[in-house]
Amino acid sequence: MSLETVREFLLWCAVINYGVLLWWFLVFRFAHDGLYRLHGRWFRLPPEQFDAIHYLAMAVYKLGVILFNLVPYLALRIVG
Repeated sequence: MSLETVREFLLWCAVINYGVLLWWFLVFRFAHDGLYRLHGRWFRLPPEQFDAIHYLAMAVYKLGVILFNLVPYLALRIVG
């Protein structure tokens, strides 16, 4: 596997992951009540705690994308 292939792979992984993150945010923003009702069937959470869990999960997901996709991509760009 060439260096260029790995770079391209990491870049596409980052693009796809940011697409998932954007989709998650849009669903959370514009379908919040429906999403809360859906999860409320399984878990008893107040809306504030539901929002905090989603906000934290989005932050962790974004941090994972940065650490596992963007940083290696940038390192390979610098090296190569």
